[in-house]
Amino acid sequence: MDSWCIMSGESDCTRTSPSAGSPSDNELLPDWPKYVCTLSPDLVTKAREELQEKPEWRLRDVQALRDMVCKDYPSLGTCLDDAFLLRFLRARKFDYDRALQLLVNYHTCRRTWPEVFSNLKPSAIKPVLESGFVTVLPHRDPQGRHVVCIRPGTQSRVSLSPSSRRVWAKSLFPALYRWTPSNYPITENIRAIYLTLEKLIQSEETQVNGIVILADYKGVSLSKASHFGPFVAKKVIGILQDGFPIRIKAVNIINEPRIFKGIFAIIKPFLKEKIANRFFLHGCDLNSLHQNIPPVILPEEYGGTAGKLDISAWNELLLASEEDFLHDFSELVLPCDSSPQDLLGEEEEEHGHGKADTIDSSVSHKHITADKPIQVGDLGVKPIVTKSSCSSMPGTSIMQASTVLRRRRKA
Repeated sequence: MDSWCIMSGESDCTRTSPSAGSPSDNELLPDWPKYVCTLSPDLVTKAREELQEKPEWRLRDVQALRDMVCKDYPSLGTCLDDAFLLRFLRARKFDYDRALQLLVNYHTCRRTWPEVFSNLKPSAIKPVLESGFVTVLPHRDPQGRHVVCIRPGTQSRVSLSPSSRRVWAKSLFPALYRWTPSNYPITENIRAIYLTLEKLIQSEETQVNGIVILADYKGVSLSKASHFGPFVAKKVIGILQDGFPIRIKAVNIINEPRIFKGIFAIIKPFLKEKIANRFFLHGCDLNSLHQNIPPVILPEEYGGTAGKLDISAWNELLLASEEDFLHDFSELVLPCDSSPQDLLGEEEEEHGHGKADTIDSSVSHKHITADKPIQVGDLGVKPIVTKSSCSSMPGTSIMQASTVLRRRRKA
């Protein structure tokens, strides 16, 4: 589990720095967990070639990003340990500025969509997991990528372990599942997908290799599609593209109905060209799907040889990870003498950006161009921040970080 050292307030995980002045200065510095690389030699090489990650510079790069957070966003309220910050550096190929923006967007998203991010933990979305809406196939593809399987409309038989079957109260028979909006809102499905991604990204192997999505749209009706309107589409795409540190390498759509053209028309304006080119629509052609995902890792439902689709293994793994998700950053406690707008305006002025804008209630009508990363303002609301100062950190300074970045870009 990550050691979440929150900058917006006092923390128990602190120590006195012997190098930052005399003990009388009472300067407290976080005691960061020591990073231990778990990448294989092949993945170290892959990270160097594809992500510009150099093992000899890795911790210096992390310290540079940490310094930038403390200088530009001292009230962000984020985890600052090495392993956590590395996720964002890898997702943006060690470009400090883009990694910092991704980190800010990550927290902004969590604080501006409470229906999704409040009380976000596996036990809270257990019915969605048990419905089989989202799962992860047990085997990685030849490129080492996990396959996330999303089934919003299919009614089919899925295998459950004996312990999981008891939950369904359907005796010894495999469960039939079908998501209906009357059972729970679409935001519950989004919560399940987000938690799945959070669990996957804890693996350094996934941080380097990325993931593949397999979306089965069989049975998606017009009534279901209507719940995924422009506002929700923009929010979800914004999170996946610019608000979460994961590399989506391919999105395979299968069994898409005619209505999917309308769904994709809603989604496409929000997609960057690079991501849009990674969408593959296979229809009912399993042979086409097998060109992207080999049958050896696919369940029988998709013409594979890996047995029946079993959702129980992933559900049990995720539900056993409850402690990984106990820290909820969607609601930071504000000082009693300050309002969110006052605090935000103060921090914006400190960075020379003027007064904060008010919440944009017409966010769903704002257009985000494909070649422009989503900024905090594009999400329609500003992040809630608290008054805080960030202690000085040992290691690379901002000036040194800028020098390192210039050198790396020249290289």
